[in-house]
Amino acid sequence: MRKPLWWVAGVLILASAAALYYAWWSGRQPAAAPIPTASTPAPAQSTVRNPIPGAGAEANPPLPTLAASDTPFHAGLTELAGHEIEDWLVADNIIRHLVVTTDNLARRRVAVELRPLKRVPGEFRATGDEQHATLSEENFARYKPYVAVLQRIDAKSMASLYTRYYPLFQQAYQDLGYPNGYFNDRLVEVIDDLLATPEPTAPIALVRPNVMYQYADAQLESASAGQKLLLRMGPENAAAVKAKLRELRAEIASRTRTDEDSRQRPP
Repeated sequence: MRKPLWWVAGVLILASAAALYYAWWSGRQPAAAPIPTASTPAPAQSTVRNPIPGAGAEANPPLPTLAASDTPFHAGLTELAGHEIEDWLVADNIIRHLVVTTDNLARRRVAVELRPLKRVPGEFRATGDEQHATLSEENFARYKPYVAVLQRIDAKSMASLYTRYYPLFQQAYQDLGYPNGYFNDRLVEVIDDLLATPEPTAPIALVRPNVMYQYADAQLESASAGQKLLLRMGPENAAAVKAKLRELRAEIASRTRTDEDSRQRPP
């Protein structure tokens, strides 16, 4: 019986010694930095270039949550643009989809599954063969109903609806992965990118290296997704969209227009 007892006692002594040594060793190490948690507030953005007036004020009546905003915001859009848009809008997560698509328009690609509008009816058309193709004017008619509605919308009313719901746009933008970003600054950047869309005077040449057509002009092919969309609309539709964008920009931007845009305006 003595051998097992001594064996147990020896193990306990060794374990105690190891614990004491670890405690002494730990006390001599520098303290580790605390691991930040998700609730740690991110530093505030240093500069907001285009603040929305009254964006931090309490809305009256109170705004819904972002998750519950589809019905009232849809109603506001319908009042603004008419009932035609009811067949065009994707019903769920309208504000989130608007924010994602706006952010994407100045990039190379748009997330198709996150667009706020359903697919434009009709198919893309090109004239000529695969070696000598140009953008067909038949494409332009596909966008005319959308542009006609946009032209009827009053820019001040559009800006008013946007301003009222701006806290939800800002929340959706931060949820997108920009915790310190300011959505209205991004919107103005995207509008400026769209206003800078080239305006070709001749039919746009296309190439087809694979299944999809591409612009033969390398500059046009490297353009942003939003600029390519305006090019596909045709010059008349693109000019109408740009005119409305200038009106909206004047309502929501604090800074002056870009130098290039100012030069294009008549004196």
